[in-house]
Amino acid sequence: MPRASRERLTFPAPRRLRHKPEFDAAYARGRRFGNGFFAVTVISNDKSAPRLGLAVALRIARTSVERNRIRRIIRESFRLHQHALPAVDIVVSARPRAHGASGGQLRGSLAALWAQVSERCALSPSS
Repeated sequence: MPRASRERLTFPAPRRLRHKPEFDAAYARGRRFGNGFFAVTVISNDKSAPRLGLAVALRIARTSVERNRIRRIIRESFRLHQHALPAVDIVVSARPRAHGASGGQLRGSLAALWAQVSERCALSPSS
């Protein structure tokens, strides 16, 4: 039985970055990855589980409906992939191309980024 199916696929509060110092630490010392739709900043944590922070700017998605749609897609993708990720803090920022992109495009982009994070950050403790 795969590991993800044995564990609950929830997104509880301890898996979220919510305070400015957490975001600042990631931006100051984190590794950066990206693609056309998202930029990801990753830094290792001591929580033994990955945590997610979101940064979807007003200038990227002008309406709250679009910003919230992008956030929902990011959270859902993280929820489904969290058990394959190392213990890192991840800040996902939307890029201008994310506005107006289909849900499938955004989910595919995020899946590729999660794979990059798993591959590059699991091997190096300085993430």
